[in-house]
Amino acid sequence: MNEPLAERIRPKTLEDYISQQHLVGKQGALTTQIKNGVIPSLIFWGPPGTGKTTLANIIASESQRPFYTLSAISSGVKDVREVIDKAKQSGGLFTSKNPILFIDEIHRFSKSQQDSLLGAVEKGWVTLIGATTENPSFEVIPALLSRCQVYSLNPFGKDDLIALLERAIKTDVHLSKKQIELKETEALLRLSGGDGRKLLNIFELLINSEGNDKITITNDLVLNKVQKNTVLYDKTGEQHYDIISAFIKSIRGSDPNAAVYWLARMIEGGEDVKFIARRMIILASEDIGNANPTALVLANTTFQSVTTIGYPEARIILSQCATYLASSPKSNASYMAINEAQQKVRQTGDLSVPIPLRNAPTKLMKDLGYGKGYDYAHNHENNFVDFEFLPDEITGTTFYKPGNNPRENSMKDFLKKRWKNKYDF
Repeated sequence: MNEPLAERIRPKTLEDYISQQHLVGKQGALTTQIKNGVIPSLIFWGPPGTGKTTLANIIASESQRPFYTLSAISSGVKDVREVIDKAKQSGGLFTSKNPILFIDEIHRFSKSQQDSLLGAVEKGWVTLIGATTENPSFEVIPALLSRCQVYSLNPFGKDDLIALLERAIKTDVHLSKKQIELKETEALLRLSGGDGRKLLNIFELLINSEGNDKITITNDLVLNKVQKNTVLYDKTGEQHYDIISAFIKSIRGSDPNAAVYWLARMIEGGEDVKFIARRMIILASEDIGNANPTALVLANTTFQSVTTIGYPEARIILSQCATYLASSPKSNASYMAINEAQQKVRQTGDLSVPIPLRNAPTKLMKDLGYGKGYDYAHNHENNFVDFEFLPDEITGTTFYKPGNNPRENSMKDFLKKRWKNKYDF
């Protein structure tokens, strides 16, 4: 009875599972796999409180497989090998239903710990299900990642969160005895940040703080009772996304003081240094681009440096990069160029590559004329020839429009002298 609300109402079947319909709906990938009895090794990637652990339990239950769990926070290589040995024994020699090994926060496993899983997964001694809040491409070793299917779980939507609350009120052994009215839910849903577990924890705290059996949930009640007790920075909740948004927008707006303030908020909250550094790499290209190409070099070097060093010294490197990026000239021309080019591809489809631009590695391709008519730029003065490089259907289309800053103005002049009025430079 002392279990938290989220545990008390944890669903036991796919039918009871709320959200992630792309995985567990009637045509969902996991639904089909469970029905067919073929469960591959999986990695569930998604924010906290989106049902990763619950899904793993349901898969084990509905496929009637032995279920072993490990937490990457407290387990070492020895623990992994012990569980694998148990799994091999329980799986038997003549059954296709090999045990499931669930590893929570698998991104926290070191390379050697992840290596220790390879043999068991490859030989089918266990079906691995890993759960992670971090991008598996960065945090899971390639050899293990290639043996797993990665499924993304989304934050709960408004309807999903309300359905969770209604289920708790109706089915929970304690809450069902009270008269609870959900008159207003906006504040409650906002504080949850799309995290189902956090929503239920806040809801239970709210109900327990009221002495009456008849409770009406309003925004004012939530804010008065709950918001005062929330932490200044929750790296797994709404504040995580709000503060990184404020940080990025401050750099984009060329305000180094605001940028370093929001950076300090994240550092004090224990935010992952790699998460901060990765976002600065993206910004260096998206918002600065060719206005200052050195920004991307510095951002990438920052990521490598803080990954090696870690806290507390990494804060100095992050501050140097953030203030540099904020003080740099800005241009989103490259970002807009690829957006427009992709949109044109979607509109026009797979246009044929002009014959002169085609590769001709074989005699047949040469006989067909591939590459014929191509004029090699280096054979001309200034390494330039007025040649058509786009498909005929979209000739003259301008995707890249250099920004108004010293470096890109110079690039614009260079391109305009070469292409005259062909493109809108």
